[in-house]
Amino acid sequence: MASKKISRALISVYYKDNLGPIIKALGAEGVEFVSTGGTQTFIEGLGYKVVPVEELTGYPSIFGGRVKTLHPIMFGGILYRRDNEGDVSQSKEYNIPPIDLVIVDLYPFEETLASGGSESEIIEKIDIGGVSLIRAAAKNFKDVLIVSSRDQYNEALELLQSTQCQPSLKDRKHFATMAFDVTSHYDTAIFNYFNQEEEIKSLKMSVQGGSSLRYGENPHQQAVYYGALEQLFEKLNGKDLSYNNLVDIDAANHLLNEFEGETAFVIIKHTNACGVATADSVKEAYLKAFQADTVSAFGGILCTNQKIDVTAAEEINKLFFEILIAPDFTPEALELLKSKKNRNLLKQKGVLKISRQFRSLLNGVITQDFDGHTEKKEDLKIVTKKKPTEVEVRAMLFAAKIAKHTKSNTIVLAEDGQMLASGVGQTSRVDALRQAIAKAKNFGFDLNGAVMASDAFFPFPDCVEIAHDQGIKAVIQPGGSIKDQDSINFCDGHDMAMVTTGYRHFKH
Repeated sequence: MASKKISRALISVYYKDNLGPIIKALGAEGVEFVSTGGTQTFIEGLGYKVVPVEELTGYPSIFGGRVKTLHPIMFGGILYRRDNEGDVSQSKEYNIPPIDLVIVDLYPFEETLASGGSESEIIEKIDIGGVSLIRAAAKNFKDVLIVSSRDQYNEALELLQSTQCQPSLKDRKHFATMAFDVTSHYDTAIFNYFNQEEEIKSLKMSVQGGSSLRYGENPHQQAVYYGALEQLFEKLNGKDLSYNNLVDIDAANHLLNEFEGETAFVIIKHTNACGVATADSVKEAYLKAFQADTVSAFGGILCTNQKIDVTAAEEINKLFFEILIAPDFTPEALELLKSKKNRNLLKQKGVLKISRQFRSLLNGVITQDFDGHTEKKEDLKIVTKKKPTEVEVRAMLFAAKIAKHTKSNTIVLAEDGQMLASGVGQTSRVDALRQAIAKAKNFGFDLNGAVMASDAFFPFPDCVEIAHDQGIKAVIQPGGSIKDQDSINFCDGHDMAMVTTGYRHFKH
């Protein structure tokens, strides 16, 4: 593919780290430098002559630096087509020299926003000339090479050195593609900043840094994760994470976040909890969580919010699991748990916090607020004659947290600090309850005195009738059915307590 010799380079960058080797590579091939401001000073400091932009255009930098390179001389030199006789003729007529390489980055808009800059500071970091130069050079990739980010410096240096500053058309198009990625991402960040107040119904997302996964939900599906996973976790052991691993890790994190200030342990399988418990130690919390379903825990995702010591690790190590997540591990615990090389051990760096959720749906995308409401004691409305005890209240709030993060329709059965069983993803709430009862009995739990949580209201009293038959004494549910009173009346007639929350927690 056609290679083109770089004879003149326009270089104007905000970040100059690692720029020096590129300047030297260009200088060694006799490339002429055009620059301005701090970049000009930097290049001259390396011993190379620079043609100032102001000299080329005949105009100084004006309006506090807002206008420096926005001039026909600059854009003409980038955009004119070298194989078009009319363009070549006009470039000579107006004395427009060709520019074959543009190295330009953008003002740090996102960084300024993230640092809490004032509105005026943020606005001044909206780059105009840089974006325009990048787009112009990328559009004319047939004649021009564009380097649009400091993240591309190493790749650009390797290209310039290996080709003696004569990149091929394929190389130039590759860098043009990266350039449009840079500008589109930049514009998305700016739009989303302005749209916080305007709320224009337009969805724009840009996440850079995708990582190919081994496969998707199934081996015949390809998958890519877009995001900076390293900001949340440090991988201490194990193989690459899969699509299903990431989905389960997300579910485990959101559920575990419900137990801030407590020592909690969560075991997840296919995004649903098969064991959840709180206790005074990680070891005790794990054993209680594992007790809820010793079968499903096999190959599961384990997650705790406290440091894992060797006593907890000794118990956990007996189980085959895919992933274990904790904020830290003692050296002895880590050494023991790393005994199996494929076992993923993740050190959690911070709390996962999101405000919006997104899902592809039909021929579009649907978005909603994240369900961030967690029931507290003051949210509970006692609707029965019998009041729940303090222990029952704690147990109901515990069970409601789990139900919130379980596939609908769901019923969760629990004691204070321990999930006993759950019915998951059933088309009937009665079926969900029967499934939970069967699981609880299968793993040796006595449901006398247990509590029941439902993610949605009871349209009929059948669930509380079945629960009563099993010895369940207290029920927490959102309420809101036109037949709420039927369930309440049954509880009143059978010495059961019921509270409503006013919040439904469907999860589909």
